[in-house]
Amino acid sequence: MVNGKKIGVISLGCDKNRVDTEKMLGILKKRHVLTSDIMDADIVIINTCAFLEASRKESLNEILTVGEEKKKGNIEKIIVTGCLPQKFHGDLYDGLFEVDAFLGTDNYGLINEIIDRVYDGERVNAVCEGGGDSGIDRVLTTDNYVYLKIAEGCSNHCTYCLIPQIRGKYRSVKKETLIDEVKKLGVIKELILVAQDVTKYGEDLTPKSSLPDLIRSLSALDNVIGIRLLYCYPEGITDELIREFQGNAKMMRYIDIPFQHADDRILKLMNRKGSFNTYLNLVERLKREISGIAIRSTFIAGFPTEGEDEFNRLLDFIKKAKLFNAGFFSYSKEEGTPASKLDGQIAKSVKTKRVKKLYAEQKKVVNRNFKEMEGKVFSVLAEGFDEEKSVYYGRAYFNAPSIDGVVYFFSGEEVKTGECYNVKIIKGYDYDLYGERI
Repeated sequence: MVNGKKIGVISLGCDKNRVDTEKMLGILKKRHVLTSDIMDADIVIINTCAFLEASRKESLNEILTVGEEKKKGNIEKIIVTGCLPQKFHGDLYDGLFEVDAFLGTDNYGLINEIIDRVYDGERVNAVCEGGGDSGIDRVLTTDNYVYLKIAEGCSNHCTYCLIPQIRGKYRSVKKETLIDEVKKLGVIKELILVAQDVTKYGEDLTPKSSLPDLIRSLSALDNVIGIRLLYCYPEGITDELIREFQGNAKMMRYIDIPFQHADDRILKLMNRKGSFNTYLNLVERLKREISGIAIRSTFIAGFPTEGEDEFNRLLDFIKKAKLFNAGFFSYSKEEGTPASKLDGQIAKSVKTKRVKKLYAEQKKVVNRNFKEMEGKVFSVLAEGFDEEKSVYYGRAYFNAPSIDGVVYFFSGEEVKTGECYNVKIIKGYDYDLYGERI
């Protein structure tokens, strides 16, 4: 049994991957020493993403970079975990000889056992070994907010997406397990619920549960101050969930709804269940019934067969929906997905041009939103001081970590990170707001 090794971890990809990493760190900490300095580590673990070609390239580049340090004798062992080995475990094992072990998305809990095996001289491909519950103990890697992964996998089968192939079908975590996990995390200013689709939570459990039921249980915990929702599929936003926003003081008035497109024909090709009108009606209803709600979304431009008419339909939706924020991505042809086999693939130059047009239109919406916010006062959670701008910065309820902007603010008095302050908005610039503490 190997103990006391210094271990550095590189976590790539989404916030769901981050939760996996934090649970793996919780297991590693029981027998080894964690270090944030990769060059000081005996073992480097790279938790990878394989969702898109760009993320796969990033993962491979990290592996090769760390591999060079191993060749120099600066690192003893390399272990690769997560989505990349889960999908390409055979190819990686045969091609990346600098890596000592591979684990998939379902066996992070085996990590200490795998370390023992590689130090016994074995080169391990544990992706298909299964087992290895990662438990609920975590080493948090974020400040002021915590991600809670409430389900694994996805059963929506959008035609462009690899997640069901990589992560499997949708599997909710039992409510009791989630509550026990949250209780161990101390005071949580912002608990962010994540899954590929949080609205489907509990449908697969026995007895069945629901996202509103889970929210009510988490809201009852004294250590939870606020709750934010990410990745709510539009068809899963029910009357009951809306009532939770209206009546639950801990619910942050923010929702991320990945619409992905707005043209009816393209949505059908994507295997999405909505339409231009149903999506627009949903946005208008949420704004009408939940005061001040910030709605964020993501969209794909250049899906196969998307012509100018379909793209203009999407552009028209952006103009009319007036979302608080949105992200736009070029369609990525992923081998093994139904969409990759469609005729009418769009040229890269056309996709890039369309993404730029979408961002330009959304920027007009953002400018109007920010203009309406001038003079208003919001509670801002302070996160630090920007030396270059000589101002403090933080996040209001309409700023999700990493994906939205921040609020920069002046203060004549000292500001403590992790505390909330009332900030009067002066102006908006780019995707950030500027104000003063009052």
